[in-house]
Amino acid sequence: MRRQYLLPLLQEPNYIILPESIGWYRDEPDHYVDRKVGTWTTFSIHFVVEGSGFVEVEGDVYCLKRGDAFFYFPMQEQKYYSSKEDPWSIRWVHFYGEGLGSLLSGRGFHRFSLWHIHDVPLLIELHEHTLSEAETHSFLHLSQLSTLTYAFLAGFMTNAEPWNTEKMPEHDSRIGALLPLMQQQACEPFELDYWAKEAQVSKYYFCRLFKQATHMTPMSFITLCRLQQSKQWLLDHRDMNIKEIAEKTGYPSTSYFNKLFLKQEGLTPTKYRELHGTAMQE
Repeated sequence: MRRQYLLPLLQEPNYIILPESIGWYRDEPDHYVDRKVGTWTTFSIHFVVEGSGFVEVEGDVYCLKRGDAFFYFPMQEQKYYSSKEDPWSIRWVHFYGEGLGSLLSGRGFHRFSLWHIHDVPLLIELHEHTLSEAETHSFLHLSQLSTLTYAFLAGFMTNAEPWNTEKMPEHDSRIGALLPLMQQQACEPFELDYWAKEAQVSKYYFCRLFKQATHMTPMSFITLCRLQQSKQWLLDHRDMNIKEIAEKTGYPSTSYFNKLFLKQEGLTPTKYRELHGTAMQE
């Protein structure tokens, strides 16, 4: 059983990304794909929703199950097939676009074919939105189709880690449950001991799990949350000067706050406020 939608391959799409085909299949124990080097011109992502199957990479055979994915660049050899005893359910998209090679290579996706997805329900939802748009409007609403395809790709990139035999999917659930709380309390003094205890792991292991789940350190995440909040206060509370906002954000040193803000946003807090209206006299 399968559901798929095929679209024309536009030669000058003028969009960063578009799908060439998208769909899913399940209950097909005889499903088998063997594409030689140089025969496939688009990028492709397949991720396993249920069941199991096999992917061959440089002569080695790997068994993939729910949450596992395989990612191909154009012209790569592709060989994968379903388990006959436990046929896999696969969602997939073939896509193309200007600059995608540089974008994906810059994030290291050219280095691995096999990946593991932390948040499978999210990726299913993003994939379904894209598939439904293609089925409903084909290529008549290219802006919407491109936006949804990019959302799917972004969801994949932010939730994927290189596949290995010692995957621990609980990484995402442990850290993911704490992220909203950490965001809410970001402007309070950051205590690594406290958050490691909340996750019921050591400080070292907490930092390791956090990096695997978010691709950043705990302090980098806290800094981003603080700066995000400071931007809101800069615009919503023009009666507060920069020093007051720095302290409220968690930075007693105004100069350090200015340095962080400049590094992240490319301009000072004062300039940021000026760009969005009349600045206060500091």
